[in-house]
Amino acid sequence: VQLQASGGGLVQAGGSLRLSCAASGLTFSRAAMGWFRQAPGKEREFVAAISRSGSNTPYSDSVKGRFTISRDNAKKEVYLQMNSLKPEDTAVYYCAAKSVILTHTPIGIDEYAYWGQGTQVTVSS
Repeated sequence: VQLQASGGGLVQAGGSLRLSCAASGLTFSRAAMGWFRQAPGKEREFVAAISRSGSNTPYSDSVKGRFTISRDNAKKEVYLQMNSLKPEDTAVYYCAAKSVILTHTPIGIDEYAYWGQGTQVTVSS
């Protein structure tokens, strides 16, 4: 299984970025997908997740209303649209995958089996 995250970069506070994660080697339509982030000196934390069909999309409180997760099962990609970015959003962002049944949408780090390499997001004030 390979997960390739892209789309990170440097942006000013208030700006937007769209992260993408391309998956291969798994049955994408049967996998829940998640985005996590890790800031320097901090533990990796949950950002957002999406169920197999896209019907369930939990978010962390810190990004709710600003970030939107979506997926394209035909392209085997998951996205994270990040708006109204803040300096505290600066982190390495990771996508993760887990084969699940029905609408189960894990939000715990330990629940995910596969991880991408991460993409750096830096928000300047």
